[in-house]
Amino acid sequence: MIKNDLFLRALKGETVERPPVWMMRQAGRYLPEFMALKNKYDFFTRCRTPELASEITVQPIDIIGPDAAILFSDILVIPQAMNIEVEMKDGIGPWLPKPIRTAKDVDEVIVPDVQEELGYVMEAIIMTKEKLGNRVPLIGFAGSPWTIMCYAVQGQGSKNFDKAKGFCFTEPVAAHALLQKITDTTITYLKAKVAAGVNAVQVFDSWGGMLSPVDYQEFSWKYIQQIVDALKDETEVIVFGKGCWFALQDMAKSGAAALGVDWTCSPRNARYLTGGNITLQGNFDPSRLLSPPSEIKKMVKEMIDAFGKDRYIANLGHGILPNIPVANAKAFVDAVKEYKI
Repeated sequence: MIKNDLFLRALKGETVERPPVWMMRQAGRYLPEFMALKNKYDFFTRCRTPELASEITVQPIDIIGPDAAILFSDILVIPQAMNIEVEMKDGIGPWLPKPIRTAKDVDEVIVPDVQEELGYVMEAIIMTKEKLGNRVPLIGFAGSPWTIMCYAVQGQGSKNFDKAKGFCFTEPVAAHALLQKITDTTITYLKAKVAAGVNAVQVFDSWGGMLSPVDYQEFSWKYIQQIVDALKDETEVIVFGKGCWFALQDMAKSGAAALGVDWTCSPRNARYLTGGNITLQGNFDPSRLLSPPSEIKKMVKEMIDAFGKDRYIANLGHGILPNIPVANAKAFVDAVKEYKI
């Protein structure tokens, strides 16, 4: 049994003494201990080496004390397994030397044997569970099919993902074929993670907000819905769509256990749009962690008061930034732990 099961209870909608807290990207760049490993090993070596991935996952549990761990990995291990080359370049981020631009390119993308291609992730889960010693739950994750496709077609990060959108609108048959391949791979991958021991999964739709509400339904949401349908009877599924407040109503009916909210959507609006009876997660502006710790604590209390303590998981509205002082990250976590009505 997990000693601190607050996160899992909140996902199930149970009454809790206080909300649980964790932070997206909490296993990462703001921690000096992480940077020491980053200086020794390149990015995908860290992802592919279970000993390193598990060590990085557990670091924030020991240092800042959140109520859940999230496995250190990357959403782009999926395209790598699908025969799409992905590099991580300093100063650029993800770099795909041969982006997908034609129907023929899509034909060459495979739906892999997940255990064969991504077995190192399952090994990292088993190793991480040992290191956690049932202290807190472990979250597994994947990118949404649309978000993965954005990188696969664009070839790198972008402010507008114009090439990815253009591909959807000029080659819709090929685009949907690619999205379906990514979806099928993601479902098998997340099921394997659950079998390996994760206690919940999160789908990150980081670039969903790039699409109009109509296009979002066609090119993103219907694929996320397939993932939720396939996983919801096996584990709790959290869906986080950055900039996707317009889809919260549909998301609330999806069977997901919880929905992530970014900082541009107020707690009141998020509760209203989702009908008030699904667990919400978020939505502290990551840049606000640059405020003095006393101010962070005040704002965290206001945030929890606005969401309500039940059916709520305190988190950021996106990943923690690399320039956040560890003391400020700890102030955020401590403020939630100290919360009283």
